[in-house]
Order: sequence, then C-alpha cells, then structure tokens
Amino acid sequence: MATGTRIGLDSPVATAPGVWRERDWSGRLEQAIDRGADHLLGLQAEEGYWLGELEADSTLESDYIYYLYVLGKADPKRIAKLANYVRRKQLPDGGWSIYPGGPSELNATCKAYFALKLVGDSPHAPHMVRAREVAHRLGGLERSNSYVRFYLALAGALGWEMVPAILPEMMLLPSWFYLNIYEMSSWTRGIVVPMAILSALRPDFRLPEHARVDELFADPSRRTAAFDWSEQLLSWRNFFLALDRALKLYEKLPWKPLRQRALREAKSWLLEHIERTEGLAAIYPAMMNSIFALMALGHGPDDPLTSREIREFARFEIEESDTIRLQPCVSPVWDTCIAMVALEEAGVPPDHPALVKSAEWILSKQVLGPGDWQVKNKDAEPGGWVFEFRNDFYPDVDDTAFVLMALQRVKYPDPVRMEAAVRRGIQWLLSMQNRDGGWAAFDRDNDKNFLCNIPFADHNAMIDPSTADVTARVLECLGRFGWTAEQPAIQRALKFLLKDQCEDGSWFGRWGVNYVYGTSGVLRSLETVSLTAREYCQRAVSWLRSVQKIDGSFGESLLSYDKPETKGQGSSTASQTAWGLIGLLAGAETNDPAIHKAVSYLMAQQNTDGSWSETEFTGTGFPCVFYLKYHLYRNSFPLYALARFRNQSEDAGEYCALKFQPAEFRLRSGF
Repeated sequence: MATGTRIGLDSPVATAPGVWRERDWSGRLEQAIDRGADHLLGLQAEEGYWLGELEADSTLESDYIYYLYVLGKADPKRIAKLANYVRRKQLPDGGWSIYPGGPSELNATCKAYFALKLVGDSPHAPHMVRAREVAHRLGGLERSNSYVRFYLALAGALGWEMVPAILPEMMLLPSWFYLNIYEMSSWTRGIVVPMAILSALRPDFRLPEHARVDELFADPSRRTAAFDWSEQLLSWRNFFLALDRALKLYEKLPWKPLRQRALREAKSWLLEHIERTEGLAAIYPAMMNSIFALMALGHGPDDPLTSREIREFARFEIEESDTIRLQPCVSPVWDTCIAMVALEEAGVPPDHPALVKSAEWILSKQVLGPGDWQVKNKDAEPGGWVFEFRNDFYPDVDDTAFVLMALQRVKYPDPVRMEAAVRRGIQWLLSMQNRDGGWAAFDRDNDKNFLCNIPFADHNAMIDPSTADVTARVLECLGRFGWTAEQPAIQRALKFLLKDQCEDGSWFGRWGVNYVYGTSGVLRSLETVSLTAREYCQRAVSWLRSVQKIDGSFGESLLSYDKPETKGQGSSTASQTAWGLIGLLAGAETNDPAIHKAVSYLMAQQNTDGSWSETEFTGTGFPCVFYLKYHLYRNSFPLYALARFRNQSEDAGEYCALKFQPAEFRLRSGF
C-alpha cells in the first residue's frame, strides 16, 4: 500500500490507492492538454492562421489528368506523378473507393480508368481489366453520374444524348420566378453555370482516340439508362425527364432566339463571380469548369483572365516525391477558428500573442461586400466569414458562428473594432435563419426538395436546406453570447431540432461524420441554453452511450450515410471520440464512467509530440457522393474535449470579452 506523510506529523499514514491513481490521472490529463496545445501552437502560420490539408478521394487526381490534357499542359512528369497516385489508390478488387475502407464506387472507378487510359495504360493490363470488371459489376458507364458523362462528352468520348440538358437560357429566369439558379445550392450554381456555357458551345476538347471508354458500358444497347422513366408515372423524376427530352429537342433547333442573350448573361455571371475570390466559388469542380468555360468563350489558357484562374487552381496541388495529389479547396478560416477555440479551452491566456495574431487575421477576413446570399436575404447587411482565404460571394453560417465563438474569448487590443465586427457577424447570422427555424450553410430558404429530381442533381446536394449541425452551431454561438432558451430565435431553432431528431435520440450530421457529429453538436448547443436535462437531450446522451466502445472510443464509418442502420459503428477515431466526449460532457455528469473512459482513450492515443493519428475520413462534402479528411480535426477536437472535461471537473471560469442583450439585434424579416 502506498504511504504518505501528513504535514506536521512524523509518522507515515496510509493513503487510499484510488487517491494516488486519481492524482496520477489528473497529472497525465494536464500533460496531455499541455502537449496538445504546444503541438497546435507549433502549427500556426506566421500570418496567424492555421491550415491543414483537406484530403479527398482519387476522383480529383483523375479529373486533373483530364484537365491538363484539355489545357494542352500535360507535362509528362506531372502526369506520371498524378497517375502514380491514382494507381496506388486502386483496391484489390480493381475498383476505386470514395473513402478509406469503403467499397469500390462506380464513378470513381470510371474516372480512374479513363484517366489511366488517357496516360497510356493498356486496357489489357491486369489492373485495367480488373477495373473494367468492377465498373460492369456496378452498373457500367451508363449508370455513372451526370458529371462523369458530361466530361466524357466534352472530350468527344461520349455522345451528348447521354448528358442532361443544361441550357444557358436558365440564366434568364428572374430570381422571383419559382425556378431559377438561386433555388440551387451555392456550390451547384458554381458548378452548373459554366457547364451551361459548355453545353451550349460544345467546344472541341477532343482527346486522343485511344482514350475512348466504350468498353465500360455494361450494356452498350442501354447507353441512356440513366434517363429511364420512373415506375411512378406521376412523379417529379418523370416530369424532369420529360423536360430534359424537350430541352434536347430545343437544342437541335437551328434557331434559338434567346441563346446569345443567355450566353452573355452566363458569361457576365461567371466573370462577376470570379472576382473577389480565389477561383469560382473557391472549390475544385467550379474552378475547373470555369476554366473550360473561359476557353470555350475564346479566352485561351494563356489569356490573362484564364491564366489567373489556372494559377489559383494549381494551388490545390500537393507534390511529394513521385506523386501529386489535389485538395478540393482550402480551409484556413475553418481550421483557424477551431484551433483558437481548442487553445482557449486549453487555458492559453486570452491575450497570448498567438491568439491575438489569429484574431487579427480573422478580423481581416470578414466579408463586408455583397454576395449571392442577398438574393433571398435582401434586408441584411454583410458580416459573415468564408471557409477559404477569399471567397466573398459565399460567406457561410457554420464558419461565421465558429469564428464568433473564437473571437469572444480573445483579449484583443482594439476592443471597439472587435465589438463592431462581432455585432455585424451576429446580426448576419440572425438574418440567415430559415422559415423552418433552422440554419443552412450558404443560403436562406434554399429548400425546394423537388429540384433533387433534376437529372444533373445526382451529386446529392442540389439544395441547401436547414441541417441540425449548422443549426446547433448557431444556437451554441447565440447561447454563449447571452441568448436564453426563451428567445424567439432559439425557440424556432429548438422546434426545428426536435423535428429533425431521430427516434433513437441521435441527430444526422450533414457536414461531419455522421450521427456522432450531429448528436454531439446539438447537445453542446443545448447546453449553452441550459436545456440538456430535457428528455430529448437525455435520449441523445443514451444513444451516445449505446454506440461508445468498450475502450471508451467512438467511431462511425461513412457507410452510415448509405445505411443508417450502421450509425455509430466504425473504426475508432480521435476526432469522433472527441465529438462523443463533447456530447457526453454536455448532457451527463462529469463523473460519468462513459466520460472517463473517453478521456482515458484520448490520453492513451495521444502521440508523444502532442498530436493524434487518424486515417479515416470524418468530414462530409456531399453525403453518399464526396467525403473529406480535415487533417487538423484529429488535433483540435481531442484537445478541446480533454480541456473541456478538465474545466468542467474543476468548475473553472473562462474569459469572455463580449456578451450582448438579444434585444439589441433584429430578427430576420418575416419573423
């Protein structure tokens, strides 16, 4: 038995073993938090921001090979490095997946096969034969999504009859009309407007004949299988399929009275939207499409306008020895505000130079100019933040809420500037609340679900409706700034969240994987407005406990998007364990065994340099279609979770630079 000496006594007395273990555990916790904070501080850029790699699947590299050939810039060394990366991502069965550990996926496989054939891989090579067999098993090229078929048609590898009609005349529909481009999600607009230009002009981007992929059809007699009628005669799918046939007939007419005007409108929109940003919408597919569209409009690759976009696009490249991989975009604002909140929770002083510098950088990134969000939110002033370095047309709600929470805990040397920026941000957030009480990512009331039946909506993100995770982020932000559960904006948000809750108590995660992410975020938000004792929150806590593993960890595979019955199941990850712990801390007592097990797991898994390791993707782009790995998640969220546990255990106070009276702000128009 361990012994200790009481102060003032000479004789040793027995000390309970549990006390020593508790002290040792507490010491290890402090050490883990300190190491994690030091590691994260060491990753800060000189300018004050944090930026981790944003990793996606091999479709980006496959598309980039195609892109370089179209540009006429297919340098053999770069192409070889891209091809190396694609080949190394091939699965043993011959296909390609869209996330680590996932099954072969048709679109990724078709794209990889086409790219490798383009670089010269023989269709008779064993790896190509296996890839072709997988493509056939998964339905063949005829069942691939519309974007795969669109790029192949641009390259002359497919006929345009296999591609949905995307006419530039849609640009002439006014914003008040029931159907117009602003009823599409912001990312869809960025992708589709240049596609409409390309669809009308159909430039000669013909690639070498050997690159044709007719052999990928499972049934060549059924090339247009993607346009098969639904068995339900009266359905939105059949309506849009009929419209697609009509538009294709229109496309064949020799005279299109509105075509030139529509093309001028589309070009004007495109040119306007590539200003005040680092490439159209600052995302991979929109930027690639915009470069192709500029070329089709007569701006060659060396034209100053096109070459600027090409340079921005090339910034997504990451070159390492014999490979090149691509990021779908960059995430400095998002990475920075999450890192700031983690460090603040970890006890870094509010006037620490790292936090002051990051706050200065963040404040300089507030968007004070117009954007697409104003089309449906005309009476609000700008004040949000974007995800990237610059993308002024598209500030988003999630980033803005997280930024505001990060700034709230910084002792900034210019408090007047800070308060003005935060006030603008909160007012913008309130103006973006949807009619259903929730919040979406980029637009307000962008929720016409029937549009998801349009033939080119198969990227599974045609609209931008309210989601539980974004709504929770705003609710948490407002709660931290002084809103209570009785406030009208909070009441409407709560009504949405209760309607969106699953029967088992969990919430779906739109932008993070998946139910663990959504449930944790909602519980954390409801904690800030003192509602976690309610029955619906305790059901959520029970669900988290039910999916926690014996070792205290949490893990959820991306398979849960396709198969909800697998929710909460998957390989353990540091970021998801942190999310699970954050949710438990919000709704359970700090001495709960489930909480202690999660804390122990995170401490045990920490590397000696203060980081955590993670191979799985825990970020979501388009559910069931496109997934992400945020490389800083594995460090920021575990640090925050451990520090939050310590602070709640010790009932520690926290620095708060700003709080407001809700009455100082206007609600959105119509409320």
